[in-house]
Amino acid sequence: MSLPKILVADDHPLFRAAVLHALRDVVDVQATLEAASVSALTAAVDEHPDVELVLLDLAMPGARGFSSLVWLRGERPDLPVLVISSNDHPRVIRRAQQFGAAGFIPKSAPVDAIRTAVQAVMEGGTSFPPITAERSERDAQLAARLAQLTPQQFRVLLAVADGLLNKQIAYEFGLAENTVKVHVTAILKKLECHSRTQAAVLVKALEPEGDFDPAA
Repeated sequence: MSLPKILVADDHPLFRAAVLHALRDVVDVQATLEAASVSALTAAVDEHPDVELVLLDLAMPGARGFSSLVWLRGERPDLPVLVISSNDHPRVIRRAQQFGAAGFIPKSAPVDAIRTAVQAVMEGGTSFPPITAERSERDAQLAARLAQLTPQQFRVLLAVADGLLNKQIAYEFGLAENTVKVHVTAILKKLECHSRTQAAVLVKALEPEGDFDPAA
C-alpha cells in the first residue's frame, strides 16, 4: 500500500510548519507539499494528481472566501479537504460543510485536535466541531449552481467577478478570446444569470459572511 501525499495550503509559514509537524506524528506520508497562495495551490494540484488530502486555509492570497474549496471540489471531487480557518463562527463551519469540506479545524485548535481531525478524514470519515448554525437552503442552491461549472469555467467566473474583460481573461489563462466568450456564455446560462454583474454577486456570496438571493 503506497503512502499518502498531503498538501498544506496556508500563507503562514509557521502555521504550515506546525501542521506538518503534527501530521508526522499521525500518519506515515510519502510527501508533504506546501502552498502559500491560490495560484500555488492550483499548480500543486495539477502537478500532483496523487495528492490524497488537502488542508486548506480559506484566507490565502487569491482566495475569495470559499472559492478555493469550491474549486477543489469541482477539480477533484474525490479529494478530501480539511478547512483551516481563524474564523470559526458556527455559520462559517456550516458553510464549509455545505460546500463540500470533509472537516474543519479552527486555527486556535490544539495540536491533538489537528491530529484527530486528520486521522478521521484519512480514514474516510469527517471531522467538524459541534455546529450550532442551521443548514442554509440558499447555500445548498449556490453549491448546486456552482457544481454545474467545469473547473475552467469556475476559474473564468472568478476572473469575471474580479472585473476582468474577456481579452484580459484570455491573456491570463492563455486562451483565445473567442474561447473565453464561449465560457462566459455557458457560465451565465448554467448559473441562470442575465449579466456578468449577477454572476459576480454569486461569487461575492462565497465570502464567509456572504449571502445571495437565489431568485435574483
